[in-house]
Amino acid sequence: MTLRNEIMLITYADSLGRNLQELKYILNKHLRGVVGGLHILPFYPSSADRGFAPTDYRVVDPVFGTYEEIVELGEDFDLMVDFMINHLSRQSPQFQDFKQNKDQSPYRDMFIRYQDFWPGGEPTAEDLGRIYQRKPRPPYVEVAFADGSTEKIWCTFDEEQIDLDVNSQVTRDFIRDSLLFLAEKRAAIVRLDAFAYATKKLGTNCFFVEPEVWELLEFTRDVLAPQGVEILPEIHEHYTIQLKLAERGYWVYDFALPMLLLYSLYTGRNERLLNWLRICPRKQFTTLDTHDGIGVVDVHDLLTSQEIEETKAYLFSRGANVKPIYNTTAYNNLDVYQLNCTYYSALGNNDAAYLLARAIQFFTPGIPQVYYVGLLAGENDLELLEKTKVGRNINRHYYSLEEAEAEMERPVVKKLFELMRFRNSYPVFDGEFSAEALGEQGLRLTWQTGDHRAVLECDLKTHSFAISYHDPETGQNRALALE
Repeated sequence: MTLRNEIMLITYADSLGRNLQELKYILNKHLRGVVGGLHILPFYPSSADRGFAPTDYRVVDPVFGTYEEIVELGEDFDLMVDFMINHLSRQSPQFQDFKQNKDQSPYRDMFIRYQDFWPGGEPTAEDLGRIYQRKPRPPYVEVAFADGSTEKIWCTFDEEQIDLDVNSQVTRDFIRDSLLFLAEKRAAIVRLDAFAYATKKLGTNCFFVEPEVWELLEFTRDVLAPQGVEILPEIHEHYTIQLKLAERGYWVYDFALPMLLLYSLYTGRNERLLNWLRICPRKQFTTLDTHDGIGVVDVHDLLTSQEIEETKAYLFSRGANVKPIYNTTAYNNLDVYQLNCTYYSALGNNDAAYLLARAIQFFTPGIPQVYYVGLLAGENDLELLEKTKVGRNINRHYYSLEEAEAEMERPVVKKLFELMRFRNSYPVFDGEFSAEALGEQGLRLTWQTGDHRAVLECDLKTHSFAISYHDPETGQNRALALE
């Protein structure tokens, strides 16, 4: 199927309302025309990381609802679902069988055993130093088997997320069967979570290992292509990796835009953002906010090291209710590559700056994604942050049905919805794009196709902007009015 070039909402199953039923109510009553796509973050039973340690892809967590409700949503919206290609839950039937039966288990080759991977059974200090790590510990867990023996098993992230050996036949069969099942359940696109960590090879950093990474991508693509389902590898790293993927025709994420936009709106300068808009991939999903933090590693060399540090300093001095400590081990945040803050609060809860940020995102090439907290211009949730001591929860507020509907009455949210309706309905954003500077602090972004033309002109320093578009029926140019 062809994905609609309309804005995609990112949400948990229990964050806009308590479950899938209430999410469907909000989508049908309030978000028709506002979003055309829907990324529901992992809704499977899971033992950790809010869904990202799945135990079984064939089941919807009963707390959220049923697969019938997932299918119904997939009939109305372009549905994105997650497949954790790098790992599986420690509590999964496959890993539990391996723990019980060890070498007699049919899943013994599904996981990466240190004794088999490393010559001599252990990595050298040089080996460990080479591995690309996001956690301040060696990438393994010590597993006790039913026979009383113990082994080190590869584990990149949380101890509940056991890495898969993507080269083994049993894992390939699992990947194929799981992807085909998700395709049957109306997925339009599958997001391959933690994709770059899945390829591991001696003598490398075990991150985006070439050419093996391309073979794995081709395998997943070939499984899903006959079903008309796309894939989106999720990778946070240097922007050149996204360019490599785009060159081969894959969908990519624009994880550079969030920090570039913050820098531009903090400083009022346009040159860094303008450079990216001219070179960024066209077949991409744009983001400002996600369930994770605001990416820093993704913008290296698009901003200088000094500019990155300045942007971080601006965030902590100008953002609303955000402190450096929220990004430390005190709040169980061991990932130094991201900043935890809602995008609205990163801009000081400033309506004008926030609406301009979204307007620029919607004019950036690609399909825009809007995270549910950003959809409601949500502020930092300090209560949830302090209750859980998990840094990322500052941007993971749980909205009840009543609270979500009340938030939609705020002027900033109403204006955002108008912007979103225009982006979805005016048929120009698959056309020709151009970006030009207006002095040192202004931008003009233009889309044109046939008789349709849309122009965004803005001032990054004052946060003022205007959108004009050509009406082919009347032959007149009109200004988009945000009531």
